[in-house]
Amino acid sequence: MATDSIRITGAREHNLKDVTLEIPRGRLTVFTGVSGSGKSSLVFGTIAVESQRQLGETFDWYVRNRLPKHERPKADTIERLSPAIVVDQRPVGGNARSTVGTMTDIHPMLRVLYSRCGTPSAGEASAYSFNDPAGMCPECDGLGKVVRLDLERALDCAKSLNEGAIRLPMVGVGSAWWQMFAETGLFDPDKPLAQYTEAERKLLLYDDTGRKVRRARARNDNSYEGLVVGFHRQYVNRDVSGLSERLRDAVRRFVREDVCPECGGARLAAAARKTQVAGLTLAEMTALEADELITVLQGIDDPVGGPVAARAVASLERVVGIGLGYLSLDRETATLSGGEGQRLKTVRHLGSSLTGMTYIFDEPSIGLHPRDVARLNALLLRLRDHGNTVLVVEHDPDVIAVADHVVDMGPGAGTHGGRVVYEGTVEGLGEADTPTGRALRRTAGFKAAARAPAGLLPLEGVTLHNLKNVSVSVPTGVLTAVTGVAGSGKSTLATEAFPARYPEAVVVGQGAIGASSRSTPATYLGLMDPLRRLFARTHGVPPGLFSFNSAGACGNCGGRGEIRTDLAFMDPVTRTCEACRGRRFHEDVLAMTVRGRSVADMLDLTAEEARDFLAGEPAMRAPLAAMNDVGLGYLPLGRSVSSLSGGERQRLKLATHLDGTGGVYVLDEPTTGLHMADVDGLLALLDRLVDAGNTVLVIEHNMDVVRHADRVIDLGPEGGRRGGEVLFSGVPRGLLDRPDSPTGQHLRRR
Repeated sequence: MATDSIRITGAREHNLKDVTLEIPRGRLTVFTGVSGSGKSSLVFGTIAVESQRQLGETFDWYVRNRLPKHERPKADTIERLSPAIVVDQRPVGGNARSTVGTMTDIHPMLRVLYSRCGTPSAGEASAYSFNDPAGMCPECDGLGKVVRLDLERALDCAKSLNEGAIRLPMVGVGSAWWQMFAETGLFDPDKPLAQYTEAERKLLLYDDTGRKVRRARARNDNSYEGLVVGFHRQYVNRDVSGLSERLRDAVRRFVREDVCPECGGARLAAAARKTQVAGLTLAEMTALEADELITVLQGIDDPVGGPVAARAVASLERVVGIGLGYLSLDRETATLSGGEGQRLKTVRHLGSSLTGMTYIFDEPSIGLHPRDVARLNALLLRLRDHGNTVLVVEHDPDVIAVADHVVDMGPGAGTHGGRVVYEGTVEGLGEADTPTGRALRRTAGFKAAARAPAGLLPLEGVTLHNLKNVSVSVPTGVLTAVTGVAGSGKSTLATEAFPARYPEAVVVGQGAIGASSRSTPATYLGLMDPLRRLFARTHGVPPGLFSFNSAGACGNCGGRGEIRTDLAFMDPVTRTCEACRGRRFHEDVLAMTVRGRSVADMLDLTAEEARDFLAGEPAMRAPLAAMNDVGLGYLPLGRSVSSLSGGERQRLKLATHLDGTGGVYVLDEPTTGLHMADVDGLLALLDRLVDAGNTVLVIEHNMDVVRHADRVIDLGPEGGRRGGEVLFSGVPRGLLDRPDSPTGQHLRRR
């Protein structure tokens, strides 16, 4: 056995079929294969999990009890692992206090800079932190914005209290809160709010004197407070996580966010807002784009502040080096795309001097324009050259090209995959008879004949984010690709400005599917209701009996099919429920069948099998056809949505929109997570939508999609302040004649 490789034998996680493999250490290995072929199960579910599990075992029990707990992966042996750092696609998250500056640790450096050489000084570094009481604005608590009850939405001033002038559902006519206004003698309940005097309006909305009032039929007095005061106390100035989802949604409908009137969005207290370095306040400095900020900081030669500024410049140069120079430090992390967040996670590791680590990346090219993939490759090679092992799950041929070693999984997806179909050099993969090898050898040109638009949907004078008075028309009845480098304004144009002008547009974004651990493709696509009705009709019982979330659930596991036991400092143990044998339903339900299959048997069917078996059920025909059309025919209907790959989730979301005609669809990078061989299927889907009379607008970096489009709207030339302009609008071939377009340059190279 080689001592310079990671060795895995008998890996069986998810669809892996006793995979035995050696992965060279200190090299860049790329894992390829169609979506669902087993790449993530091998790299993340097996290698990363076991590395983190074994690392956790080196700590004492007290620490282990506070670390994430991982079960031992299903494999015979996993040997010669090193500590793993996983850089995945999960959103970086964070609340409104998390910014690019705090995430990259550049903001703390600037706080030190301002505390040491800023004038006039506000004090120590903590006085410049919007997350510290010493530095945060007291009005907004360091958020830079305030949440307020939107009175235009909350009140119908043409009505009286008795007529329901207060629209808030918690203040409905007859409720206890409504009685505080209508039945305490303070107001005429039949007088329209529009006729209230200024004093009456102030009393209704803002009184906080605590005066005592008594409602009709009440025995005791209550302290009165105005509507705005009471609403803010109960729903704005407190943790609402304990409220029901329905009530939280109701609150969100009636509030608005405004810039803090005290700090103007700067987040900081008055003293910190006055301090300047190089003629800029801290808020002004963090509002600069990263490449602008580098120039400012390089000009600081103060003997005290200079070294601090130099450290900040080094970190900012890493941000610019991975193609995010258009970001500002005050950008909230919750607004970042998946690709931006993943690259920012990497910045934290580039300055590390650690060696012998294993870095694991999940499709790091997501969200990157082809021009910028070279920067990503340089980053991956730099980590390798520092003496680390780099494992990358990837579909992009430009990333595959720089690999030292390639592992190709497949040949298909789901039960048709889970095997190593090729292992070796990139050159060998290009000659292999696998879906990846064939895709790498394929050449493609422009579409022979583009569709003619049926009409135009104009956008005029759009000035939003970095868009600079953009005017462009989206052609109807055709497939249009919106292209440009990251940060050029594509998403602003297609997913914000366009739907705002044409609200009938259906936007299929990159956001994760809102699903619980119990969600399955069957529940997400609405298949469960007709399936339950089929069983209920056959056996003359209530439909709820065939739900594992309701009356039909196994009493032992609560309908989960498994029982997880947390053993504190030891590894958690998940075992199949003995009562239902993982079937989720209790025995009485499993005994009821339709054409020989129980409801659990139905959920074990793949979408492909179910389409044939349930062909006679009209209510299930369309969802099953859609699931097969988006290339998910191999997925079991009862598979947990949380276990799906990024590409599978994206296509499942797309499947809910395939039956429309005459509509307008906006898709945000639908090739996310798709193998090169799967892109053909996506293009067929998009053609189907267009041929049905729909207008389809796709934000894309994938050149196969760009070449296949009928029209292209190209933005740029760069990201951030140097973008936001329409460089080209027309048929894709016309991009070849635009030397100022990075997209056109890449098309010419291809």
